[in-house]
Formats: sequence, C-alpha cells, structure tokens
Amino acid sequence: MTRVAVSPLSRPSPNHDPRPADAPIDMLVLHYTGMRSCGEALDRLCDPAAKVSAHYLIDEDGTGHALVAEDHRAWHAGASCWRGASDVNGRSIGIELVNPGHEFGYRAFPEPQMRALLGLGRDILARHPIRPRDVVGHSDVAPARKKDPGELFDWPRLARAGLGLWPDKVEPVPASEAEVIAMLGAYGYDTADARAAITAFQRHFRPGRVDGASDSDTAGRVRALLRLAG
Repeated sequence: MTRVAVSPLSRPSPNHDPRPADAPIDMLVLHYTGMRSCGEALDRLCDPAAKVSAHYLIDEDGTGHALVAEDHRAWHAGASCWRGASDVNGRSIGIELVNPGHEFGYRAFPEPQMRALLGLGRDILARHPIRPRDVVGHSDVAPARKKDPGELFDWPRLARAGLGLWPDKVEPVPASEAEVIAMLGAYGYDTADARAAITAFQRHFRPGRVDGASDSDTAGRVRALLRLAG
C-alpha cells in the first residue's frame, strides 16, 4: 500500500494556524484541486496570498505531498458545516486530490492516486477518532458552494476499506421533501439551502443521477445511511 509521509513536511505551506484547544480531530475531508496540474495546485496551496492549504495533496500518479502538520489547522474547507460544527477546518484533516475538476475537464481518479489515498486514509484514521460517517467530501460540508470531489469519485471503494459509509441495500421509501431534509440534517448536512443539500447528497451517494429532487430513492438512501451510522 502506498504511503504518504507525515513528517518531515515535503512541501511546507505557510497557510495554517493552531487548532482550537478543545477541538478533536474527528473529520476527514476530501477535495479535488480543480486546477490544470499538480504544480499549479502546489503553488497555490503554498502561496501566502492565496490563504488556502490542505494537510496533504496526492498527485494522479500516487505521489504524495505533506503540506501542513496534522496538529495544525489547514485552511481547506472554508465556510462549511457538518453535524452542526461550523469550524470544519478546526476539527478535520484535509486531503487534496489532483484533478482538473468540473471547470477544466473533470475525469475519473486514477488507480495509483486511489491506492495512495486508501493508504493515507487508513493511517489517518489509525491516529484520530474519525468515524466512517465523518469521512466526507468538500461538497458535503459546503453544499451551496462546492462540487468536489464530485460524482466520479469512488466512494464505495473507500467505504469497503472502512473510510466512509455506503448504502448497499437501498429500498425506495415515500417521503416528503421536508422529511428528506430532516433526515439529511440528522445525518450531518447543512440544510439551509434544501436543494443544494439534496444535490450534494446525491453527488456523493447517488452519482448516477444528480438532480436535486427529493424522490423516494434519495429518501431510501438517506434512511439506509442513518441506520448504518447508528
């Protein structure tokens, strides 16, 4: 299994600050870079003027870069919320995956990159009390702003490795939009923008049809996840 070194930092970024003293590290947030190349992404993540960073970046060939020490808060999630916590940066590890994203030619994440992510993800979860339901995408914690890592990301594979949840057995259930939104809120989503929350959920858990509709299949998937989450 491919590993990414934790220390020393291979490409230190100045964009970080101390974590809140009382905040556990209990989330893992996955992103795509949304830029044309790994070099371009690294330059931005390490540019003081950009004021963005992540703890790690993984290139498409599986090469990993450690940018910010895990005991510091990297600036990767921005305005975000998960399970009622608004300082996602303060309680999470952020991993950027090199991918041009929806703006520059979104494509599937290659095998070497996924293998490296699985290895790094397992290492991170061995160090921190991160529950599977709290392994999320940027779009999950910022549904009105973000799409990454997007509908081509292989969430089921991560779930099989213990890095997240995936509802294998889904039975459609009739539910109103209000009921769907209530279930999404119970799972962890910020539902202030109802359609954005549904769309983000579908992008993660029903990538074959991302339409923002609160249909019976979406309701069944949320209900199945709530059962898995316990």
